[in-house]
Amino acid sequence: MNHYAQEDLGRLEAERRDAWAMPLAAIDPSDRRLFEHNTHFPYFERLRREDPVHFHEASYSGPFWSVTRYEDIREIDQTHEVFSSEPSVTFAEGDVTQANFITMDQPRHHQQRKAVAPVTGPTNLASMESLIRSRACAILDSLPVGEPFSWVDRVAIELTTQMLATLLDFPFEDRRKLTRWSDVATSSTDSGVNESKASRHAELMECFETFRALWEERQKDPSGNDLLSMLIRSEDTRNMSPSEFFGNVILLIVGGNDTTRNSITGGVLALNQYPGEFEKVKADHSLIPNMVSEIIRWQTPVLYMRRTALADYELRGKTIRAGDKVAMWYISGNRDETVFDHAHDLQIDRPNARSHLSFGYGIHRCMGNRLAEMQLRVLWEELLARFDRIEVASPPERYRSNLIRGYREMQVVLHAQS
Repeated sequence: MNHYAQEDLGRLEAERRDAWAMPLAAIDPSDRRLFEHNTHFPYFERLRREDPVHFHEASYSGPFWSVTRYEDIREIDQTHEVFSSEPSVTFAEGDVTQANFITMDQPRHHQQRKAVAPVTGPTNLASMESLIRSRACAILDSLPVGEPFSWVDRVAIELTTQMLATLLDFPFEDRRKLTRWSDVATSSTDSGVNESKASRHAELMECFETFRALWEERQKDPSGNDLLSMLIRSEDTRNMSPSEFFGNVILLIVGGNDTTRNSITGGVLALNQYPGEFEKVKADHSLIPNMVSEIIRWQTPVLYMRRTALADYELRGKTIRAGDKVAMWYISGNRDETVFDHAHDLQIDRPNARSHLSFGYGIHRCMGNRLAEMQLRVLWEELLARFDRIEVASPPERYRSNLIRGYREMQVVLHAQS
């Protein structure tokens, strides 16, 4: 375990003492600073043990229920007839980015989702693997060996933004705009991403105008295999309102960016903290697919999803009232000790690693989960073919967000095979 991991553990122990000493009512898992400093786990641990269905009367995000145990999260997520995704799946409401198919209930959710689902179907995935591999190889072969560089910028962002530009048939030379727009869309004004609400709005409007122009151009010939052409070809989405069009564009950008990008960085960090696991996979590359699932569980790139109760519902002796907001904390469910043995540890051969909640559960399960897994698998196959070790050279800088568990920066040093 490197010294940065030891520092994290020391900070976590101090936070654990505070988490267990404060009144239960004072715990607020929507406090974005907890995730920026990676000190959120003790609070969820206490909620899971003492009050797994907990009502927060006063919080940064207003009153809401926290659901923190694995089985309860699955129950809420699959009971979509009671727990609505409308009007929002986050604590925020009324944002210009929110009119999309994950904030819709049936039947509109299925109608709009099915328009773009073929992009991650088996046939399309099989045809994309060679492209992903060639790009991963080119990125890895361009990296310096034996000196620090930004893993987030040169690998995590670059690989995912290249794939996202391909899926959207977006101008390749402008692909970094997609990463920026994703960060802007999911950030708050105190995150350091945006200077102000006005600057955030201006950047989102630039995104809207850019994609509106692409939409109009693509309508002349919508025969392509890109996401915009698929939306145009579908009867359920070709006549979307401007707000639904923009909301779905943002959803596809964020969905194609955040899970993969932050799991690429989180995986390197995890394997530095658990070097014995890295030795396991170096000795047996057949563990890579299961390791990818375990990295996604350990990282949990999307921290929670929110639902709104349409009717009173009983859960663990608590009555969730119609109209109440409910947060399903995937980050907590993925560390539920009753489901995952030694849940805080990375175990690349964990038997139930694929049972993680990081992609959600039920009808809203992430559409691009197979593509995300493929990108991670291919990257690790090529990494292990080239390098003996990937050393984390500086503490990771995390985003201040209670939605995306992401990394702003992390320096690494690659060590060549002997």
